[in-house]
Amino acid sequence: MRLRTVLATTSAAVAAATCLTAATPADAGENHACSPSVAIERFSDALDKTTYDGTFVGNLSALAVDRDGSLAALSDRSALFDLDARTLAPRSVVPLADERGTALDSEGLAIDRDGTRLITSETEPSIRRYSAEGHLLGRLPVPDALKVAPAGRAVSNGTFEGLTLLPGGRTLLASMEYPLSGDSSTIVRFQTWQRHGKTFELGAQYAYRTDTGLGVPEVQALPDGRLLVLERGFTSGVGNTVRLYLADPRRATDTGGIENLTGQDGVRLIGKTLLTDIADCPTLGATAKQPQPNPLLDNIEGMTVTGRGKGGLKVLLVSDDNQNAVQTTRLYHLRVRV
Repeated sequence: MRLRTVLATTSAAVAAATCLTAATPADAGENHACSPSVAIERFSDALDKTTYDGTFVGNLSALAVDRDGSLAALSDRSALFDLDARTLAPRSVVPLADERGTALDSEGLAIDRDGTRLITSETEPSIRRYSAEGHLLGRLPVPDALKVAPAGRAVSNGTFEGLTLLPGGRTLLASMEYPLSGDSSTIVRFQTWQRHGKTFELGAQYAYRTDTGLGVPEVQALPDGRLLVLERGFTSGVGNTVRLYLADPRRATDTGGIENLTGQDGVRLIGKTLLTDIADCPTLGATAKQPQPNPLLDNIEGMTVTGRGKGGLKVLLVSDDNQNAVQTTRLYHLRVRV
């Protein structure tokens, strides 16, 4: 979701790959803990306000690990980048379009086991299937209630932001960013689809309660069926709030047949546990172009699990700079214990 749309006035050539590990503290023994569960290893601003093959490298809303270990990075301006997993340097970019050739408001990304790209667009909302070359292969059904008003009860720019495949690849889950009209102001819906052959059919739906004033820009499945959930908000003159939660949908009520979720209707919500508030991370020398509770913060919108190490899961976050001169495309390397 584009929280703000002031256009940047500068654009640089793509940064050299050797610069992509910038901003790591010189003292390797420094405490990088954000909380008992999360530590930040390093961050990089090297992609900020750069271009690749004539395409602006920014507006990044989602990340995913491809089958060859490289990273896919989705721009909400209808472009999909392939990044080198080690240097994060762009290696290719493909444009995306809908059935009529119109650009997407592309927000969520998952890569299927056959290499198919599953990509959400907030406009309708929709989930479409694309080849690695960007060719449109098909489209998934969406419940009427989740469509943007007047077709449904969703608010504009508040629909499918997060997308992930659960363990085994048979269940796809998309997270709404904001509540439907008629639902509680802090309850958002997570919709699932079940694999049938090469496509997916509608499955169960669950309810998740956000912190007051925050939405859900991203969700990622863990090997045991739990989820990492990002919650995010922005306050003018103060900056961003970004929190990382561990969530468990496995015993939650199927809310697909419930019209209004009030929070007092006997529905069992997705359970959640705070892992960290990113504002509590060490700054690592980061600077911000606008007021922030911590200069490390920006409009963090994308997340993927890149592997497992000694300190837990390796998690990569990315911020969406909205092509805005006072925002930054920043990549964050975290270690997360769950």
